[in-house]
Amino acid sequence: MVASLTMSERRMAVVILVALALCGLTMAAAGRADPLGVHGFIALVVSIGLAFFVMSAFYSPAPDAERLTRYYDDPTKVGIVLAMAWAVIGMFVGVWVAALLAWPDLTFDAAWASFGRLRPVHTSGVIFGFGGNALIATSFHVLQRTSRARLPDQLSPWFVLIGYNLFCVVGASGYLLGVTQSKEYAEPEWYADIWLTIVWVVYFFIYIRTLARRKEPHIYVANWYYMAFILVVAVLHIVNNLAVPVSFGHAKSYSLYSGVQDAMTQWWYGHNAVAFFLTAGFLGMMYYYLPKRADRPIFSYRLSIISFWGITFMYMWAGSHHLHYTALPQWVQTLGMTFSLVLLVPSWASAGNALATLNGAWHKVRDDATLRFMMVAAVFYGLATFEGSFMAIRAVNSLSHYTDWTVGHVHAGALGWVAMISFGSIYALVPWMWKRKAMYSPGLVEVHFWLALSGTIVYVFSMWNSGIIQGLMWRTYNENGTLAYSFLDTVVAMHPYYIARTFGGLLFLAGACVGFFNVVMTIRSAHAEAAAEGDPDLPVSAPAGAFPAAE
Repeated sequence: MVASLTMSERRMAVVILVALALCGLTMAAAGRADPLGVHGFIALVVSIGLAFFVMSAFYSPAPDAERLTRYYDDPTKVGIVLAMAWAVIGMFVGVWVAALLAWPDLTFDAAWASFGRLRPVHTSGVIFGFGGNALIATSFHVLQRTSRARLPDQLSPWFVLIGYNLFCVVGASGYLLGVTQSKEYAEPEWYADIWLTIVWVVYFFIYIRTLARRKEPHIYVANWYYMAFILVVAVLHIVNNLAVPVSFGHAKSYSLYSGVQDAMTQWWYGHNAVAFFLTAGFLGMMYYYLPKRADRPIFSYRLSIISFWGITFMYMWAGSHHLHYTALPQWVQTLGMTFSLVLLVPSWASAGNALATLNGAWHKVRDDATLRFMMVAAVFYGLATFEGSFMAIRAVNSLSHYTDWTVGHVHAGALGWVAMISFGSIYALVPWMWKRKAMYSPGLVEVHFWLALSGTIVYVFSMWNSGIIQGLMWRTYNENGTLAYSFLDTVVAMHPYYIARTFGGLLFLAGACVGFFNVVMTIRSAHAEAAAEGDPDLPVSAPAGAFPAAE
């Protein structure tokens, strides 16, 4: 890692780490009696540890000029491992959280183990830890291959990858300490938000600088989706997290917005985080790895562009459907509902485009579990987007809102779409990165697929049943016009479904553990293979005709 940096990059790395250490020291000193001090100490320890790591190889020979003829894949390799590690951690906490609903005593009378603290550790660990690292790793890989240009330098990708994971650690540890903004998908406090903004701006400029140096005139559609993910998430993050700290020595801050304006800003952010973090970025992943693995051109390149602009425009207006039957003006609720319904068209265009790409390659889907991950992901993407549009209708929302149906919908997208396309892409990418002909155990890929699919089906169906029963019980009246069931009655009725939910999550976690083991063993045995079949790791100077056609 350090040996691949030039001498000027090594010096800059030391400067950055010293600056981060000073910030951490300042936070630790200012927040001695506050969680801010704990996070300052974490930043201090991480920066000092990395500084020693850099200094240990500071005087190693500078990399030769020949490196510029090869793609720079070290950050991608580390990002893959981090993504799989976060998958196991985040899903383990998710199973624990699900079990808490069935067996509340699993908190062990510890404040940090309460549902309210563990739940954001799960959501952030899976969405940002697993999903974010998968997006960063694959985007660096796809960007270079589709542009036939090396990343602009060796330092900034490491800054993005390590800085992003530091943010994830600060966020997760903060939740256990009780630090939260109480905003869905935006729980970290003001200092973590500032750090993520800096990291994200560097990430954006890596993309811009690489595309500016591209040798392939065409910007492939996967990069459109990755760029939309990076740019829009930056805008969403900055606007929604505008806040005023109590003081610079305390973690607590107060949102710049209040009342219904705060709610509207939050769900403009929340729904578009789903749109551009959990949809656009992973569509970029799908549009590269699915055609590559199937060895088929995309069914319709034009359709992918139409879908891109449809999703980009429509999603921006749909967030208010989260606030039906609230103080939000009726016309704003109706606007969100209308755009949510229209959104089904570009969403199904992408799902249909992916499945149509597999025409002539269904025998590969039958035999290749990696490609099957991607195919199932496209199916669940179509299912989840249909369900989302359906649930945005005000009459349907009156039944589904605040129930477990919403939880089932979210996990149909999270497990069936996001996790499946990520696992499929990682299984395709790992042999390419480590010059292997295949994964350490193709059989374990098969095992992982069936565990993941079974877990998703059990989880989602249990929550669909639970949610609909909840909604019906909450709106059932007796002959006197009063509620027929108390809230406690509905909680008791949900108990068997919560057990089933936990079991489904446990199956999915087992699959993630199998996948992590398979990835680690593939890396450990990489020296046994000199080259991988079908490896797209072409030199930067490869002629345009040598690049795998993706259109």
